[in-house]
Amino acid sequence: MDQKMSVGRILSVLLLGAFISILNQTLLNVAIPHLMNDFNVSATTVQWLSTGYMLTNGILIPITAFLIESFGTRALFISAMGLFTAGSVVCAASTGFAPMLVGRVIQASGAGIIMPVVMNVFLTVFPPEKRGAAMGTMGIAMMFAPAVGPTLSGWIVEHYSWRLLFLLVIPLAVIDILFAVRWLKNVSKLTKPHFDLMGTIFSTLGFGLLLYGFSSAGDKGWSSNTVILSLAVGVVFIVFFVVRELSMLEPMLEFRVFKYDIFTVSTLVGATVNMTMFGGMLLLPIYLQNIRGFTPLQSGLLLLPGALLMGVMSPISGAVFDRIGARPLAIIGLIITAVTTWEFSLLTDATTYGHIMVIYTIRSFGLSLLMMSVQTEGLNQLPPHLGSHGTAMSNTVRQIAGSIGTAWLITVMSSRTTIHLADYANVATTANASVTEGVAQLGQTLAQTAGVSPETGSALALQQVYRSAVTESTIHGINDAFIIATGIALAGLVFSLFLRRSTPRRR
Repeated sequence: MDQKMSVGRILSVLLLGAFISILNQTLLNVAIPHLMNDFNVSATTVQWLSTGYMLTNGILIPITAFLIESFGTRALFISAMGLFTAGSVVCAASTGFAPMLVGRVIQASGAGIIMPVVMNVFLTVFPPEKRGAAMGTMGIAMMFAPAVGPTLSGWIVEHYSWRLLFLLVIPLAVIDILFAVRWLKNVSKLTKPHFDLMGTIFSTLGFGLLLYGFSSAGDKGWSSNTVILSLAVGVVFIVFFVVRELSMLEPMLEFRVFKYDIFTVSTLVGATVNMTMFGGMLLLPIYLQNIRGFTPLQSGLLLLPGALLMGVMSPISGAVFDRIGARPLAIIGLIITAVTTWEFSLLTDATTYGHIMVIYTIRSFGLSLLMMSVQTEGLNQLPPHLGSHGTAMSNTVRQIAGSIGTAWLITVMSSRTTIHLADYANVATTANASVTEGVAQLGQTLAQTAGVSPETGSALALQQVYRSAVTESTIHGINDAFIIATGIALAGLVFSLFLRRSTPRRR
């Protein structure tokens, strides 16, 4: 009885920490359009608040296997929650975009450690045949955060300051730290491995430059020397990192886990899912608030049914996974995800609120079949001594893929918006008689309605035409980004066909 109570307390502390870190991320998504206006920055700039957070997560996750074996679950989790809390304080006190970004990086340096610790404890505590249901139970706690986050964020941003988004999580984090000090115990043995400094430098530079290249393409263009050089040098450092890790007896990140085929396929599927999901989570609030004029609260409420459905489906998917494995769930889930993502590529300035909500909810149902089952299937194939390395690798690839996918889709939106606007400008010239006549008639109508001079009416007409062109161009840019996201989901569907039921290895 005492043993069960002890495990229950440990899992409760860990799940509360995971919930707080995920809640913080989902709180921010709906507020992104508001922060664009407050800080007077573009979409390609403001997306760094999300991509920078995920990149820091991705860079730190490979180190967590070393940290877990060096310091243990208890000290590591308490330190991670402390960093997360400190970052939240910096964000809440930010007076500009740069301090906010620094705070987000500090937050992520803690959050990037929390999730691998939680996953590692679950893999240690539960045997393979019970992990599906256990992961499903964990999913309830983790999906509850996305359920309440967007709506709560929308209400706060609409009625109060965005600073409250960060002030809200600080007391929750402090309470969890106090519980951790009292209840949390180490569940793994300390081995004191050697820290790989060069590997850390290579991975940080490699993934950092790769993400910078994808993010910069939105402003500078894909042919820019800066973009090309960043991508090329990033790839070179990633190759250095992989070669170094493979040559070490005790690597920081064990790439030999990819010798296990099911783990490899599940990781690829997870990467495509994160690229599709996180990019869409950033694109939709921009469309809803900046283009359609919906309030932050309306934007958050639109996402609520889908998030609640994911929470309800998580334990169900876990139980189904224990019976039939991940392959059927992955195929069905990715078909639903691909179809609904394609539907988002057909947005117009008249797409109804209800239609968007239905599509997003169905999309969330598809994702709920994938989130925990695919990753668990891959991890189940690994022998126990590779459990922490497999968790670190799986989460690293997912986070890096999510950050690159978000940067890529925002870049596609920005660059395609510019191209569409240029196309409008090429059509709407003085050489086009019908356009010139239409603008002149609009100018006369505005002059008569507003009681101003014909010259002022013409100027107002030109402004209105330009605003309409910008709106239409942005919608087309968002649609183009969702087309790319659909392609990524289809790639994941192809990978999922190669999934099969894993046989847990004992050595």
